[in-house]
Order: sequence, then structure tokens, then C-alpha cells
Amino acid sequence: MRSYIRCRRAAFRVGRVSEPVYDPELAAVLPALAGQVPVGMTAEELEHYRALKIPSIEEQIGDRPVTWTDHTIPGYGGATITVSVIAREDHRGGGPGIYHVHGGGMVMADRFASVGPLIDWAMKYDAVAVTVEFRRAPEFPDPVPVEDCYAGLAWMAAHADELGFDANRLVIFGGSGGGGLAAGTTLLARDRGGPALSGQLLQCPMIDDRNDTVSARQYDGVGVWDRTSNLTAWTMVLGERRGTPDVSPYAAPARARNLGGLPPTFLDVAAAEVFRDEVVAYASAIWAAGGEAELHVWGGAFHGFYDLAPTSAVAEACVAARESWLERLLARPARS
Repeated sequence: MRSYIRCRRAAFRVGRVSEPVYDPELAAVLPALAGQVPVGMTAEELEHYRALKIPSIEEQIGDRPVTWTDHTIPGYGGATITVSVIAREDHRGGGPGIYHVHGGGMVMADRFASVGPLIDWAMKYDAVAVTVEFRRAPEFPDPVPVEDCYAGLAWMAAHADELGFDANRLVIFGGSGGGGLAAGTTLLARDRGGPALSGQLLQCPMIDDRNDTVSARQYDGVGVWDRTSNLTAWTMVLGERRGTPDVSPYAAPARARNLGGLPPTFLDVAAAEVFRDEVVAYASAIWAAGGEAELHVWGGAFHGFYDLAPTSAVAEACVAARESWLERLLARPARS
């Protein structure tokens, strides 16, 4: 297993990247993350990263009066998948719905990864959240992951009354690989006339398999989720189609030629990460199509900094911006 330091020095030695400029608080965190976050990840190393412990749903809920319930639902191609519903114990109904797609590059983690915001929103807004256990690549390559995500969204919308949320205030939320799948699911919903979404909240989304931007070439062997890890994951998702014209915009939303008709969108990304340029381009394409998007690029930050260094000043600013956007979105009159 290559360490962060060894990868970083080797990358600079062969001139593949420029020295990143990290926020001092975040730079101090990176050495301790060696072996815990994918840097230079190969296919052979996937099981190592899959085996790393993440906080359980019970640990994330703690002593807050929040419950979670599993449901088995139809997934893509006649298979079944699991979704979990998160709500306050004293849930009264009528609040918003939040549909969550977990991160992990579409190849790692599970539906309970980083559900802390869902618990917070259940408490604050009496929201009902649904988090989906989509089937991951490489065992289940494209289109299975995004189609499972769409199936979960359709199930949630169809059961709005039973679950007790306002179907006219349904927001999709995902980060990293989950952000890319959330964006793809939103495109599917638009194009199929599926569930109407009030907003999409995409944090550092993974949306472009081509890896041909400046930032995609710049961060290799450094930071968190570098170019090599990204190429490995996209190859697991797409196989030989990766980087070719034969990739659907639902799998890699940066491929979409039409970004009109999307719900209000929140996008953020770290300035010192692979996904920077593709996320900025996605926001620009939404604006060019006449859509509404709010974009934040966090200077000095690496991928996933808000989860990996939550007490840093830049992470706190990031979360505050996310929460401000969601609060403003939910304060709007519900769609009729």
C-alpha cells in the first residue's frame, strides 16, 4: 500500500503535478489519512478500502430521537434493493423529503455513509429522508448503479403519503460518487417525466469519466481521491467504454448536452481536487441553459474535506453555505 507521502513525492519527482496549496488546517490532517483514503487506488486495493470502518447509523444518530426503518423495494432489472427511511420519532408529516445517494466512487461504502446531514434535517425540518443501497461496481457496472438510484427515488415519491412528507418538496442529495449518481438520477427523472424534484444538492460530485480537465491531470498521487483512483473507479463502472463516445449522460452527467429543465441546484467542490474543473463546467452549463445553480469552490481544500476535517474553518464555512441554500430552498412556496 502506497502511503500519501510516498505517492506525493513520487508524483512531484516525475513532474506530473504542481505542488498543491492546502489550507493550513487541512494540510495538517492529510498525513494522518494515509491508507484511510484512496490515493493511487488500483483495482487490487479496492477491498482494502471497502473494509475500512465507517460510523454506523446508530453511532451517527447518537441520543437524538430519530428512527430508521429498512424497506426492500424493486431495483433495476427485476432485482431487489434496500432503502432506509430516516425520520424523527415524533414525526408529524408534511415536511420535506430528502433522497440520499451515498458516496464512495460508486464502488465503495454503503447507504449509511455520511448520513449525518439527513439526521440533522430530520430534526430541524421534520424531514423524511430515504437513503438507497444501490448495487456497486465492478460487480454491477453501469447502468445498474444509476438505475437502482432512480428506482429508489421513484419508490420514495410514490410513497410520499405513507412516509409522511410533502411530495412537492422533494430534494435529492449526494456527495462524490453519490453526487454524480444523484445528478444522473435527476437527469433520468427529467427525461422520463419521473418524480419532480424541488432541488438537487451535489457536493464535490463525480460526473466526468474522461479525466481530461486541468484539475483531473493536476492531482495524481496527492490529496484525497486522486486521478489514479478516479480512473480505477470509472473503469470499474464503465469498463472499456470509459473515455469513449459510448457513455451515457446518466452515467457521467458531464456528458449531457442539455442541462435545461433541471431543478435549482447547489454545487460545491474543493479547489485542490480532481473534480474541480468538471464541477465548475457543470454549473456553467446549467447557467447557459437558463437554469438556477449556486456554486462554491473552496480554496485550499481537498476532496471530502467537510467530512474528513469537520472542525476546520473551511469545512464549517462549507456546511454553513450548504445549510443556507437548503433553508432558502425549503422556504420557497411548494410546487403546485
